[in-house]
Formats: sequence, C-alpha cells, structure tokens
Amino acid sequence: MTELGSRLKEARQAKGLSLDDLQEMTKIQKRYLKGIEEGNYDMMPGKFYVRAFIKQYAEAVGLETEQVFDEYKNEVPEVYHEELPEQISRVQSRKTVPVSSSKILDIFPKILVAVFIIAAIFLIWFLYTKYSGSNNNEKLGGTKETPIESTEVKQSNKPAEKTNKQNNNKDNNSVEKTQDEKNKTVEEPKQKLKVVNTSGKYSTYQLLNTDKFEVKLSSTGEAWIGVSNGSGHSYFNGILKDGQSQIIDLTKEKQVTFNIGKTPETEIYINGEKFDYPNDNYTQKITIQFEPSKTE
Repeated sequence: MTELGSRLKEARQAKGLSLDDLQEMTKIQKRYLKGIEEGNYDMMPGKFYVRAFIKQYAEAVGLETEQVFDEYKNEVPEVYHEELPEQISRVQSRKTVPVSSSKILDIFPKILVAVFIIAAIFLIWFLYTKYSGSNNNEKLGGTKETPIESTEVKQSNKPAEKTNKQNNNKDNNSVEKTQDEKNKTVEEPKQKLKVVNTSGKYSTYQLLNTDKFEVKLSSTGEAWIGVSNGSGHSYFNGILKDGQSQIIDLTKEKQVTFNIGKTPETEIYINGEKFDYPNDNYTQKITIQFEPSKTE
C-alpha cells in the first residue's frame, strides 16, 4: 500500500464510510477504489482515469485535491505529455472531409442540371398550352358568318371555364392549407434546455416544451460515463470507446444526473439535439430536471 493510498483510506475510515458507500457516492467501481488504496494502478483503464478517480475519491472524503496531488505527485502518474499526441492526431483526422460528403458534392451539380431541365420542360409546356388555347379561341370567334359555329364555340368554352374555376378553387384550398400548416408550425413550442445553475463541474438544467426524454451518449475516444436517476438507480456505468454509443429512454424520470469522466471525448444528444457543455472542465456532473410538456 502506498502513502497516498494509506492517506485516502484513513480519511475514508475517519468519515465512517465503507468502499460500498464510496462507490455509491462517486459511481466508481469498488475494485478501482480498492486499487487506489493499494496503489495498484495497472488495473485502471488508463493513466488519465487514475488521476480522475483519485480526485473524486479525495473530494468524497473531504480532502483538498490540489494539496493531495502536490504532496504525492511522485506517486500519481502524469498523463498530459502521453496523451497530447493522440489528441492532436484526433483533431487532425476530424478535419478531413468524410467520403460521404465528397460523394454528395459530386452528385449535387447533376441534380441541379436535372432540376433545371425539368423546370424548362414545364415552362415550355405551360406557354404552349396557354398560347395555343388562346389562338384557337380567336379563330373560332372570328367566323361570324355561320351562327351554328359560334354556338359550338360557346358550348366548348363552358367546360373550360368550369375547369378553370375548379383549378382556382384547388389553388385557393392549397394556399389555405399551407397557411394553416405554417400557423400550426409557429404555434408548436420548441424543446428548450434552461440553465438553473452552474458552478465549476456541477450544472443543473430544466428540460422544457417536450413530452420525451431520450438521451444518446457517444464517444470519440475512450470515456467513462455514469447515468443515474434521483433515487440513485444506475442506468449506465461504464466506459465507451471510440465509435461506441448508448441510447437511454429517461421519459419516466423527473431528474437524471450524468457523471462525465472525459468531456472532450463525450457527446450527449437530448431528443436528437446535441448538448453544449457549460464550461471546459474535464470532468463534469450534469443534472437535468424533466417535466413532460412544461412550457414557460
């Protein structure tokens, strides 16, 4: 057992806490907490998590984390210089244009040409029907010598007038429907995530104007994530690796807490909308209060 492990264990016992109690408070697995006390860091998922778990352990037992890291800096592994090249390579890889985007850019000009051709054909057809119809009417109306022909012209024009009236009615109905749909769209409130308070790594929000609470967790690297409700029930507690995701339906919950171990490599989507972190803290604890279909 290391001096740091002994110091943390003494602080835990002084508060009368067991490893099970500390696991419930920090959402860190018991075997990792025991490994910290014994100085067995090789069992951890990575050096970054050693520092993150030690920090959460120290906070839970009432120790100053900065003082602990400074006093036992020879025992705590350094992670910045080892992880920096990996982070830079990830940033560079994200700037490359995806293959799917390049394919869309290649197809887009062809789509524009096709749309232009269809529009031109429609315009020619419209002008042809309009002017050919007016020319026929003028020819039929110009033969005044035979009353029988003028009668036939009047009769032939009646169905055309009825057709025009029907088309006008359909156009008016379609315009009214479009306006009604626009009004309905304006009246429907949009989902809103309202900030209640934020302090350091702790933040609280209210999810409003929706009757659904579905969360998608995605990782772009390797991140530990914990999700639990107000009663302490855990929906997810583990590590997501690059490309992995987890979808959780939390509609029945009134309050949910997200414990994020590595925010730069963790993305949260709430009902399909990406959540923006309130600050740049590496580890964050985010609480979302939810009341279905509540509007301001």
